[in-house]
Amino acid sequence: MFSKILIANRGEIACRVIKTAKRMGIATVAVYSDADARAPFVRMADEAVHIGPPPAAESYLLADKIIAACKQTGAEAVHPGYGFLSERASFVEALEKEGIAFIGPPAGAIAAMGDKIESKKLAMEAGVNVVPGHVGEIDDTEHAVKISDEIGYPVMMKASAGGGGKGMRLAWSEKDVREGFEATKREGLNSFGDDRVFIEKFIEDPRHIEIQILGDRHGNIIYLNERECSIQRRHQKVVEEAPSPFVTPKMRESMGEQCVALARAVDYHSAGTVELIVSGADETGESFYFLEMNTRLQVEHPVTEAITGVDLVEQMIRVAAGEKLALTQDDVKIDGWAIENRVYAEDPYRGFLPSTGRLVHYQPPVEPWADDGAENGRRGVDGIRVDDGVFEGGEVSMFYDPMIAKLVTWGETRDAAADLQVQALDAFRIEGLGHNVDFLSAIMQHERFRSGELTTGFIAEEYPEGFAGAPASDELLRGLAAVGGAIATADADRARRIDQKLDREFYAPGDWTIRIADTDYHVRLEEDAITVDGEPVDLDMEYTPGETMVDVSIGEEALTLQLAPTRTGYAITTRGATHSLRILQTRIAHLAGHMIEKEPPDLSKMLICPMPGLLVKLHVAEGEEVQPGQPLATVEAMKMENILRAEKEGTIAKINAQEGESLAVDAVILELE
Repeated sequence: MFSKILIANRGEIACRVIKTAKRMGIATVAVYSDADARAPFVRMADEAVHIGPPPAAESYLLADKIIAACKQTGAEAVHPGYGFLSERASFVEALEKEGIAFIGPPAGAIAAMGDKIESKKLAMEAGVNVVPGHVGEIDDTEHAVKISDEIGYPVMMKASAGGGGKGMRLAWSEKDVREGFEATKREGLNSFGDDRVFIEKFIEDPRHIEIQILGDRHGNIIYLNERECSIQRRHQKVVEEAPSPFVTPKMRESMGEQCVALARAVDYHSAGTVELIVSGADETGESFYFLEMNTRLQVEHPVTEAITGVDLVEQMIRVAAGEKLALTQDDVKIDGWAIENRVYAEDPYRGFLPSTGRLVHYQPPVEPWADDGAENGRRGVDGIRVDDGVFEGGEVSMFYDPMIAKLVTWGETRDAAADLQVQALDAFRIEGLGHNVDFLSAIMQHERFRSGELTTGFIAEEYPEGFAGAPASDELLRGLAAVGGAIATADADRARRIDQKLDREFYAPGDWTIRIADTDYHVRLEEDAITVDGEPVDLDMEYTPGETMVDVSIGEEALTLQLAPTRTGYAITTRGATHSLRILQTRIAHLAGHMIEKEPPDLSKMLICPMPGLLVKLHVAEGEEVQPGQPLATVEAMKMENILRAEKEGTIAKINAQEGESLAVDAVILELE
């Protein structure tokens, strides 16, 4: 077994690998850029080596710096995590030349599966179902249009070396191909150094299922069941679970056997994942197709660990050290249900735009990396596991992926795991930047999610107008009104007691009019009783003025509330939405109607940059007339290109930015008249 390994990655996956290595008694080495000098993974490792400035191309993607760090520290092996160099065959070969072990698959398997064009050919030869499409190289946009016309719309354009949702465009028509083909090539080149693109038929109403593979150097290969990853946004996974609510035992066996056959065809060892697309309309299980093989650990691996009891990182290390797998296919079981939500630095209330910046407050629902033994390592504490790599006061940088944390819950049933997600998300406190916690909670509560009727179009279909918060029942809103009244009374009572020390009298009222949205609630507190509009509310809570998180019970429902004072009351966040409470004493509430609200400025004539990013292209010039839907500018953020379009007809009056300029959020790119 290795005595020291280096983790060629950052963030939560570096923390994840370090945790298992420590449990195995293996010393660890971290490498870090300037942006990560104070990151948790650097502090967790036994040693740390600085490798360059923040851009990944000048630090984490430089194989020679990783190898130099190995030599400097005496690391015998490298775990690549995912992303960066994890699927670069040349990196594996360079390590081998230096006598350093790679904790992952052989270079040949990475090369074969990393090229999506060649991998499809190999899959066909191995007897694996593949999606109909064009598996050769594509010359230019005209060639892409011709191929798409022949396949039949809709089609998916994919970068050959792509992954993680980058370098992918869905085209419903020739117009979409002409607009998106070159952008797909650029994203492939910028993110993966390869601008080749292939096109395949887009399966409508698809489910995204993947099979976890694990093999050793002695020819043993098994599959550790499936994961459902259908809930995606822009081809980026948002929610993953294991097992799938759709897959039957017969389907599981058929999928697993085909995926093992593919792994054998490329002499695979270590952990890997075969991604499949399944027609949700076919319950026979025959209509599943090979998408790609990820020759690395997956972001969503914790859900597999939770239901199988297998530490995949430990198995990867043991396989790299030459050990045989200690388990067979018959040993792989399914125990309970696990769900993972990816907590991203993005604002669902503003179209899911990236939201980089400082974490002013960061408090996950359980202590990350709490390790009370291997079982807790797989399932967390009381069924809640948080994998993260951030810290309060730190920054979510524009240089790297915007994921803040992975929230994993385990339960005996799917509903139990989902209920625990809602509970944990309520207690997940993040301030200082936009995040998707409310959105994730809304999904967990959604009737369609609970039914298991999932497709990759779930988010687009269920939130076609964007996200405005999870819907709240009348009972919940009445309960929040009661909470608002109790908080206001406690705050007023504290003010009264302070004021009395100054020899002045101050009345602590218990009669309030509380407005939530457009509804006024009359809340009255009398001794131990509280009523809302004359009806008693069973409220149990303990609140101290100044608290920002409170556990309450409203009737039989237990809630965690996050509180933020506002100019006229409180904003209360719970169950996937933030509710603004205007709180006034009833005896003066009628005066609020005489207040004049200032009209917000008219921004409809401006193109506002919705996120920090690089202005890649201006599609218009001053004086040009534009139509609704016409591209105006392309902004690149988090390695993704975002086309900003005209919302209405107009003429370009003034352009305020230049191509190649770095823009701040809300910067005015151009003005229309």
